[in-house]
Amino acid sequence: MNVECVVADPAKLGESPMWSVAEQKLYWVDIDGPALHRFDPATGRDTHWPMPEEVGSIALRRDGSVLLGLRNGFAFFDPASSQMTRLFDPEADKPGNRFNDATTDSVGRFWAGTMRMGTPGDQPEGTLYRLDPDLSCRPVIDGLWTTNGLAFSPDGRTMYLSDSNAKVRTIWAFDYDPDTGVPANRRVFVDTHGMTGRPDGGACDADGCYWMAGIHGGELFRFTPEGVLDMTIKVPCRTPTKIAFGGRGLDVIYVTSLQKSSGEPDPLAGCLFAITGTGITGMEIPLFAG
Repeated sequence: MNVECVVADPAKLGESPMWSVAEQKLYWVDIDGPALHRFDPATGRDTHWPMPEEVGSIALRRDGSVLLGLRNGFAFFDPASSQMTRLFDPEADKPGNRFNDATTDSVGRFWAGTMRMGTPGDQPEGTLYRLDPDLSCRPVIDGLWTTNGLAFSPDGRTMYLSDSNAKVRTIWAFDYDPDTGVPANRRVFVDTHGMTGRPDGGACDADGCYWMAGIHGGELFRFTPEGVLDMTIKVPCRTPTKIAFGGRGLDVIYVTSLQKSSGEPDPLAGCLFAITGTGITGMEIPLFAG
């Protein structure tokens, strides 16, 4: 196994890596940059587009454009023209919130959650939304502090969600009906109290195992579908934020990270890493169908 720093210019808050099978490139964001990035492993070049505000998450579209989850709602962005088309903000009444983690389900719905920026308040203010291909949007789960860890199993019938807040640090699993887009039977998948790192971004591999980036713990964790820990990978910084499987065989694990930290020096924090040689492959993340 080999862990390599592939983008050494640190992001303030690297997040939401998303592999484009069509382009063979990795899209990712710097939330606080704020910027959308695209890394080309064939050339080693990392291109970025400045954003007008924090960009928490993305999904790719069939036409080559990108769906953005921003501080102020959803937008489409065309990398070819650098043109942004604003859609709407389901939380226009909550100016202190922004979108955070997201993913798409097997039929191309976009699942994205919000969180309060800055210091959390006395009550959780985050909500998980479902954006359908017709651009209708509905809140599904509220009462979240820091929405994170969204992923779907290979058959699309289990949905994962976590909350990174230090008081919660829990990953849940849901039964999921791809036909209706409705999660049910919420249950604790992993309680990470006592583990190194809190649960940040999530992903599922082709074996149906769930991966958690352990923010502030410097490790990636792989859990079986039964919630049993079966692999831990150390990364060269304490602040991994999310992984994505990429490469032609979907066997390269890309890892984003957070630059700002506290305590001892962490010189590679904020960099983008690539892990090879694990023998594990991922899944192609469905495009947003809208």
